Amino acid sequence: MRIPLLSDILDVIHENSEKYGDSRMKYRFMLFDTPVPVWILTALYLAFVWAGPKYMKNRQAYSLRTFMVIYNIGLVFMSIYMFVEILLSTTAAGYQWMCSPYNEKTKNDPRELRVVNVLWWYGLSKAIELMDTVLMILRKKQSQVTFLHVFHHATMLNIWWWVPTFIPGGQTWFGACLNCAVHVVMYLYYGLAVIPQLRDKLWWKRYITTFQLVQFIITFTHTVQTFYIDCDFPMWGIYLLSYYMVIMLILFGNFYIQSYIKTRKSRDVHPKKESAKNGFTETSLNDTNGNQNHISNGHSNGVTKRHYYS
Repeated sequence: MRIPLLSDILDVIHENSEKYGDSRMKYRFMLFDTPVPVWILTALYLAFVWAGPKYMKNRQAYSLRTFMVIYNIGLVFMSIYMFVEILLSTTAAGYQWMCSPYNEKTKNDPRELRVVNVLWWYGLSKAIELMDTVLMILRKKQSQVTFLHVFHHATMLNIWWWVPTFIPGGQTWFGACLNCAVHVVMYLYYGLAVIPQLRDKLWWKRYITTFQLVQFIITFTHTVQTFYIDCDFPMWGIYLLSYYMVIMLILFGNFYIQSYIKTRKSRDVHPKKESAKNGFTETSLNDTNGNQNHISNGHSNGVTKRHYYS
């Protein structure tokens, strides 16, 4: 049964995939030469974000401590593998830091297949990371399921259908590699924070947010400079990443200002107050997938501050 508008969109995507898509990525798991599986997964994810809290409303929160250790440490090793493999494969393929072309010549270079493979793994990791939100909801940490959190997970999953399908190489490597480095630090902290004996020893937790911000700024700068150099890379890919980095900088920058700068100023003005302006007690924030390790105090308006990650 054909749904007119949807069928027309899928026909256009399929036509362009056949014409411009990278044959080395065709029919790989989660790509399948069509975005439909990713769209279905996104719909299921958003449905769980909506229905999950309703299901958990009158139920006791799950602990999931053992699973969370395995999950987070597993993502640490996956991120380390991808980070190292991206660096090694791009170096072997002759990539340059500022400009790495992607064209018919590079698509036919056998050295590029190694880059293609690791970028496919990176795209697959965006599907695995949806589990972050599932853990939050099952542990009844609903305050952490913010618009920024859901938007970032859902959009990254979909962007990383388009990127490996059409441009699995060239300038694509830089942002993915940097994001893997951030995730090594981030998931290592979350994995260790599950263990009660280690929570107070994780002194570097406060630097995670700064690392994330630096990641966005560096990726945006690296992407924008491509406009001004003669680098043979599809321009639509540069626009896509540039606009997405702008959106992330706006959303994440607003989060950082509200969560850290305004809170610090409020604490300086009212150093002896233990509660927020509207009467809510300032509480420490649980980490991203529901650990009880606290990262920072609440907003001055009484909303519990949520540590966001990318």
